[in-house]
Amino acid sequence: MNGGLSKLWQKDGTKSVLASLISILIGMAVGGVIILVVGLGNKNLGLSGAWEGIRLVFGGLFSTGRNAAGQLTFGFNPTSVGNMLFRATPLILTGLSVAVAFKTGLFNIGAPGQYLMGTAATLMLALGIPTEVVPAPLVWVIAFLGGMLAGALWGCIPGIVKAFLNINEVLACIMTNWIAANLVTWMFDGSNYRNLVENTKSGYIYKTSYNGVQTAKLGLDKLFPGSQVNGGIIVAIVIAILVYVLMNKTTLGYELKACGANRHAARYAGISDKRNIVLSMAIAGALSGAAASLYYLAGNTEFFWSTYQTLPATGFNGIPVALLAASNPIGVIFTGCFMSMLDIVGLQLTNLTAYNEYITDVIIAVIVYLSAFSLVIKLWLSGRGKKHKAAPAEAAAAPAPAPDTPAAAPDGAQDAKGGEAK
Repeated sequence: MNGGLSKLWQKDGTKSVLASLISILIGMAVGGVIILVVGLGNKNLGLSGAWEGIRLVFGGLFSTGRNAAGQLTFGFNPTSVGNMLFRATPLILTGLSVAVAFKTGLFNIGAPGQYLMGTAATLMLALGIPTEVVPAPLVWVIAFLGGMLAGALWGCIPGIVKAFLNINEVLACIMTNWIAANLVTWMFDGSNYRNLVENTKSGYIYKTSYNGVQTAKLGLDKLFPGSQVNGGIIVAIVIAILVYVLMNKTTLGYELKACGANRHAARYAGISDKRNIVLSMAIAGALSGAAASLYYLAGNTEFFWSTYQTLPATGFNGIPVALLAASNPIGVIFTGCFMSMLDIVGLQLTNLTAYNEYITDVIIAVIVYLSAFSLVIKLWLSGRGKKHKAAPAEAAAAPAPAPDTPAAAPDGAQDAKGGEAK
């Protein structure tokens, strides 16, 4: 039994999971302390209000509101759970985007730009193809694949300059992010897809339901009534499983990870490092484009087209999702749901207490900060494991006390076995 636990402890995956859990727990604990301090310093909240805030931070997803006596009640909340799954869909895919690049030794900070390009392609195809001529489900497929293709092509740009010009991909991604922001703004500025309010531009693009194109609910609306959830979460989970298979069970995945481990050694082994760098960024871009497609094909979301003022947070949030999951595609599903859950918790804090959602932003910031130090936490855990393993090993290796023996023989004398003098 102890041997099995020891082997489990020595696995790298176990330490990665523990490092992520430690980061999450510390972040939640910091959030609880902040809530307590704010509550004690506010006469309208007090200790009871602080206690309510702490309960919501740890269980806000299952809050069902307040009863007649004004007390918080908890239970299964289908609306909150469904909205959590809806918000998790793009986070899972942008997390996968960052994770695939990490596995190839690249830092895909260009997910926001790829997300924007996927958004533009998806909306223009979904709203531009008349559903009177082409069936709406086929338009949905075309728009989804178009968004993935646009993201892949945009992701290729930093991959190409990294592979052939050895320009750092982070710099290239930052530039392509802002180019995409202004390009998308220009594209929609001259389009006919904007909502008009009193003959002025509202800055929002029509929902895809305007053209009858939206993601099917697949019965999830019955499981989670009153929420925004749709079949997009199922598509995201399937894509995560396919990425796991690609990275761990195929030759291509092995080559991508080999390039990430040591680009020069991979080239010496006959692997085309340049091709795999470009391909890795293309796959990452396609996943970011898919995130945008599933979000805006929901039929209940509008796109704010003046994007040059800011970049979509969903693209950046994929970074902590990937870090917390240790770049494991299956782990990304759970970390994406967790980060989405914190968003729901923020809304519950705002709606049910005098606190606001910015407290959850602090929690997320602490978790993100600690997730960047996950390698340090893993090394710390590895050090503890080595100490536990070394203790019995040293005891076994220690020489047994020798029986009483005569004094050492003088120089030149032979030993008891008749050997030569030392």
